[in-house]
Amino acid sequence: MPVPIRRLCVALTLCCALVAGATACGNTNAGSHAGSRTVTAAALDQRAATPSPTTPAERQKFAKTRFVANAGLAAGATYQWIVKPWKAGKFKKGAHGRRTALVKAGVAGLFTYNRLKAAERNAKGDPTLSKALAPLSKSIENLRDLPAKLRGGDTNAANSFNDVINNVKDAGKSAGAPVQNKVPSAGELRSGS
Repeated sequence: MPVPIRRLCVALTLCCALVAGATACGNTNAGSHAGSRTVTAAALDQRAATPSPTTPAERQKFAKTRFVANAGLAAGATYQWIVKPWKAGKFKKGAHGRRTALVKAGVAGLFTYNRLKAAERNAKGDPTLSKALAPLSKSIENLRDLPAKLRGGDTNAANSFNDVINNVKDAGKSAGAPVQNKVPSAGELRSGS
């Protein structure tokens, strides 16, 4: 059965491309075996270089944007699942839907802590933002224990979350990175990012 000429041309072109590619990737020191041994040993001894920014501008690239995104998610989660139910009285004993509100608040509290720590890391990329957020690192670290207090019914924990979020927003605004609430999706809340 004869093969059409078009298929033969395509097959021949692909074969040539593969041979040319394999030849281009081959060892250039194939003729000198002693030289290739030293090159190979030296290549094995070298560690893979990790990519790192070379200029201060590259290090700061998108630092404020990342800070605003992470802090906005933390603020949105805090408002939606901690502050709003707290103001509505859902954390009080005997309140309708208290258990569900406390579980959601605990998950939101862990999410908020995670996003604020990420925002704090992002702020280190920008000197102005880093200086503005530095006094708040202790307050952010203290949020780690508050989800357990929320589940225990401590209403002051909700107020602590609200205060820290407001302080982070003020720090961002003073550094030229205003933060707006962004309520995370359920998937983001479950995954923690």
